Amino acid sequence: MQDELINTKALQEERFRKDPATREHWDRTALARAVAIAVIRYRAEHGLSQRALAKQLGMPQPHIARLELGEHNPSVDTLQRLAQGLGRCFIVAVAPADRAEELALPPGAQVLTDNRAADGSRVLAGTS
Repeated sequence: MQDELINTKALQEERFRKDPATREHWDRTALARAVAIAVIRYRAEHGLSQRALAKQLGMPQPHIARLELGEHNPSVDTLQRLAQGLGRCFIVAVAPADRAEELALPPGAQVLTDNRAADGSRVLAGTS
């Protein structure tokens, strides 16, 4: 029997084909996952616990935990608070399918997510 490498993207696409609701949830939470990545990366780079980051941002630790789960899209107020507290810019661009190719991040920005929804629309998020 030959060993095969598992391609996670192929597995994910298979799951999406079998369960459209999973794909819908994935598309809907693209921004949440991008913010989660940014918050986790910041904490790791600065050696902070969730509690320490919460104190730095002036919010409760459970709020940081929820952000890091990436299950709920943050409000604009939360993004502003993160930008101020982390000293980072959050760039979010959303476009319908017929204009998806127009989206771009400014030079030097780091892509956090570039998600194409089943309907062809696109969410592009980054930080700098």
